[in-house]
Amino acid sequence: MISGIIFDYGGTIDSRGEHWSEVIWRGWQRAGIRATKQAFRDSYVYAERYLARHPVILPSDDFRTLLLKKITIELNHYQCGRAASALGSVPSMPSAEAPLPHCIADYCDAQARICVAEARPTLEALAKRYPLCLVSNFYGNIVAVLEAYGIRHLFSHIIESAVVGVRKPDPRIFQLGCVALGLPPEQVLVVGDSLSKDILPAESLGCATAWLKGRGWSPADDAATHPSQITALSDLMKNEK
Repeated sequence: MISGIIFDYGGTIDSRGEHWSEVIWRGWQRAGIRATKQAFRDSYVYAERYLARHPVILPSDDFRTLLLKKITIELNHYQCGRAASALGSVPSMPSAEAPLPHCIADYCDAQARICVAEARPTLEALAKRYPLCLVSNFYGNIVAVLEAYGIRHLFSHIIESAVVGVRKPDPRIFQLGCVALGLPPEQVLVVGDSLSKDILPAESLGCATAWLKGRGWSPADDAATHPSQITALSDLMKNEK
């Protein structure tokens, strides 16, 4: 019997299960950047690693602010070429008036807002029946993001990797979520968009799972299947009726 639910955030609530690299890639294309998909992916990975090492994201940053910083780093890396990454150099941040980062950040923020609005009715309905906990690999500003999108109140507990010092796919981060809910893993449902980072680690603890499967990072991700997969968060309500 399920007595509480753990939700992932990025890719689950804000992009219908689609890997966020795909959303940002569309933003690059809409902005007219003539990059290959591989060049974009190289810059995307560079920015992720850069943000993991440098305190660029502030706890008060909402999602658009986060996006603006992240996309600026991506574009700098792309413009500097692979040599900058190979040499370990740190690209300088361009002027806040640079139009391309703002254009892409606006597009991506708008997409996230649409997805969060779609997810809200399901989250609200489930929050009336279960305590909800958010477990996310994030940058230390997830509370500001949730508040800006108006859904912070739906989660009784938040476990954020940058705060607790544990990152998915380490099952301990889901264990922390279970502890926060005050429930054994067998009574917790974990909902996430990543088979390797959400579903399998949670199952290793004994949690029930629901895999929101969208377009993944790799062909292997797209080809994978799992008995728990769903196509929309609203599918979670089918067993509630």
